[in-house]
Amino acid sequence: MTNDPIDWQAHRAEVHHLGRLQEFLKQIVYGGNDGIVTTFAIVAGFAGASAEGAAEVGALAVLVFGLANLFADATSMGLGEFLSTRSQRDLYLSQRASELRELRRSPGQERAEVVQMLIERGLSPDDAEAAATHLMKSPELVVDMMMSYELDMPDMRSATPASDGLVTFGAFVVFGAVPLAPYFLRPATDPLTVWLSVGATCAALVGLGLLRWRATEERLTRCVLETVAVGGTCAAVAFGVGALVGGIAG
Repeated sequence: MTNDPIDWQAHRAEVHHLGRLQEFLKQIVYGGNDGIVTTFAIVAGFAGASAEGAAEVGALAVLVFGLANLFADATSMGLGEFLSTRSQRDLYLSQRASELRELRRSPGQERAEVVQMLIERGLSPDDAEAAATHLMKSPELVVDMMMSYELDMPDMRSATPASDGLVTFGAFVVFGAVPLAPYFLRPATDPLTVWLSVGATCAALVGLGLLRWRATEERLTRCVLETVAVGGTCAAVAFGVGALVGGIAG
């Protein structure tokens, strides 16, 4: 048995198979799904607008509105993710500093809380008392326990707000561009273009579901069907609104 220090980053990658995909999975799925739905909403709304005048306007504007929404919403979501992650990290650091001050100010009270937490997690009172005595020698470890068990706050010290925002922005643009791709290749007024966009959107949602499955190793059918169902529901709503507006315009 060796006492050499463990490289935790390498350990996570080799033993637990946690890499960049898992690290940014939330941002990829969140940004990708919203990007697909946002841009397809324009396509679906255009397809649902059955009145001839509304359809002509939509045919001319679908690319302009689609691209404008794509980059505007991607920027908004990227900056929103940045601010959200940064706020969570600042809150965590503030609460952690407060817990550390409380530990130094009232060690007896904090020790009693540690004992209670250990008992609630299965230790006998005697073992909890003994463990608390040793743990109190490491204030940083005690504070980490308090943050997790008492405040139920995940450790945000290694959070990267800028990276999270950039990944969200990138996922939004990459996946969100898929529903618009057929409109770059074919006439916007051709009904086949709409159906190609529908197919591309379904393929993008399936791809996002597969990416989620690859990262989480959950059931394949669950990952894909949930992703497609969420995106499909939003697309159906957009299509219905487009049909309603087109009917009114007609």
